[in-house]
Amino acid sequence: MTSLDVDTPHGQALVELHSAEEGSAVLLLGHGAGGGVDAPDLVAATRGATAAGVHVALIQQPYRVAGRRAPAPAKQLDTAWLAVARWLGENWFHDLPMVFGGRSSGARVACRTASEGGAAAVLCLAFPLAPPKNPERHRLAELTAVETPLLVVQGDGDPFGRPEPAPHREVVMLAGDHSLAADPIGVTRAVEEWLARVLRPLARPD
Repeated sequence: MTSLDVDTPHGQALVELHSAEEGSAVLLLGHGAGGGVDAPDLVAATRGATAAGVHVALIQQPYRVAGRRAPAPAKQLDTAWLAVARWLGENWFHDLPMVFGGRSSGARVACRTASEGGAAAVLCLAFPLAPPKNPERHRLAELTAVETPLLVVQGDGDPFGRPEPAPHREVVMLAGDHSLAADPIGVTRAVEEWLARVLRPLARPD
């Protein structure tokens, strides 16, 4: 594992790189609003991605690096994320396809920035479809805006709701709640299988 400090317009981000033996792509993963990159589902997804031959960059947003728990505004999160993605593309992963992803708030960032960042696919872990006490404030538009292959891995008891499958969007339901901690093996398998399948058409010829 390699740790990197990356400057963004909103402060310094921290990146943990986990290399696959023969990396054919890179998966960028963001954390939840109040959590870190050591969340169980992010650890499980990292394991699945590297098994599929995909490098992983776990990205800690500047507000968390600075020691704050309250998340930054969405525009700041998106700007910082895109800055890190560009830096990684220029300095570490030249010409490799990038998959954007994350858990909860990080999944929302990945969806909102996928088009501008040129993501080849998007991975959402525990996407917070709607606040439990305000179901009318749903975020379905963030999912439907993604035009590349999209996987949502969701707990069947998640109080933030269950996104439905749709064109470009697959949904895998696992036992558990919003933490996705109940079935880490299921998360690993879902991510490994999906990445291997959706990135196959992008593989460079020998």
